[in-house]
Amino acid sequence: MTGRLYGVGLGPGDPELVTVKAARLIGTADVVAFHAARHGRSVARALAAPYLREGQIEELLVYPVTTETTDHPGGYQGAIDEFYESAAARLAAHLDAGRDVVVLAEGDPFFYGSYMHMHKRLAHRYPTEVVPGVTSVSGAAAAVGRPLVERDEVLTVLPGTLGADELAEWLATTDSAAVMKLGRTFPEVREAFERAGVLDRALYVERATTGQQRTMPLADVDPASVPYFSLALLPSPLTPPMSVPEQPAAGSRPGEVVVVGLGPGSRAWTTPEAAEALAAADDLVGYGPYLDRVAANPRQTRHPSDNRVEADRAAHALELARSGRRVAVVSSGDPGVFAMAAAVLEVADRPEFADVPVRIVPGLTAAQAVAAKVGAPLGHDFCVLSLSDVLKPWDVVVDRLRHAAAADLVIALYNPRSKHRPHQLGEAQKVLLETRPPDTVVVVGRDVGGPEERLTVTSLGDLDPDTVDMRCLVLVGSSQTRVSGSGAVWTPRTYPA
Repeated sequence: MTGRLYGVGLGPGDPELVTVKAARLIGTADVVAFHAARHGRSVARALAAPYLREGQIEELLVYPVTTETTDHPGGYQGAIDEFYESAAARLAAHLDAGRDVVVLAEGDPFFYGSYMHMHKRLAHRYPTEVVPGVTSVSGAAAAVGRPLVERDEVLTVLPGTLGADELAEWLATTDSAAVMKLGRTFPEVREAFERAGVLDRALYVERATTGQQRTMPLADVDPASVPYFSLALLPSPLTPPMSVPEQPAAGSRPGEVVVVGLGPGSRAWTTPEAAEALAAADDLVGYGPYLDRVAANPRQTRHPSDNRVEADRAAHALELARSGRRVAVVSSGDPGVFAMAAAVLEVADRPEFADVPVRIVPGLTAAQAVAAKVGAPLGHDFCVLSLSDVLKPWDVVVDRLRHAAAADLVIALYNPRSKHRPHQLGEAQKVLLETRPPDTVVVVGRDVGGPEERLTVTSLGDLDPDTVDMRCLVLVGSSQTRVSGSGAVWTPRTYPA
């Protein structure tokens, strides 16, 4: 049985305009394909990044030419046709092997989209479905707040690659129009609007619905500043003239800080809410290795820092938000568990940040992840302790360990052993053995959800602290925690009277 081909529209640029169906198909596909120029950066891939999962095959389809000349014997069209045939053959190999293939398309797949070239070559050979997306024309109309057509009006969509004469003829005879594919074609497009006598009501929209969106009267645009992802819009003449919405000045729009939990390792453990918050951000702030877990997005600015400067990191994020930026502060696991949420709220309590909104997006904790991997050791009452004495005295750590052990709680130990304090896990082990028997079940989870995942089930007496580092979480069972015949670790929900 062959795989299924999907052409999936991603909308004009706002990650929230990706449809639920598109997100689902992207996340379940065996293969995700996307086009890019020779620099290799793909806008479509960046939009889809929050929905990708580990283990998927990515097919980067790099155009051999875009606007430059080529020495291909068939010229520009020959080079492009050869590329499409080669790309279709690569995707066919996956489909023949039974893999489902999603081809990403900005906007709508059948609206000036690259996907249609794959569709023409493959749809007659394999089961195929096209998932429509919001077009850039719809996004641009929404950006300027102007209806495209009303009642019996006619909307004409034109490519900017037409000559000025032909464009002017179309513009003079239609009610409303959208001219696509600007960039280097802009001077002739502007000339066409002027010749048609409609320049005075024409609008310009750049990168509609994204954080870099720009709108203004078409007559005021500097031709040297026009990117490919822009269009000229001639709205319905039935709508009374109105000013183009002004773009917010720097610092005038409300910024915010969102503290986001990625979960402990696997992309599959990052919640949809967290992925949405990351996709909507202008800036990503966090410890470098945690930021590396977030898929690259060319419109975002990253601010990596060392793991020991939480207060500085929080202040930087709040300053960015105060200037109008949407900032995501990235944490591993859950941001409220020994992570950045408390640090951000502590700094946000300063008078200068009183007007900066802060919200917290939870994540799966390391304790939950390790527990799930071995069974259900947290099935009854438990507590969570950090063995780090950087922010609290070691004697406080020891006192809390003694009380938790005496209360017969399952204990999840974070920050168990670092290079700077290699002795403390051994000391904690001795403290626990004062009241807990040596055969108490202990689980050590290292890099759970990551590529170096390792789980060890041992006992409190046999635990070797030298095998533990900061990428580990240690679970110490209660008197009721047990290991089943299959090797699962669990703590009964009931406790003896």
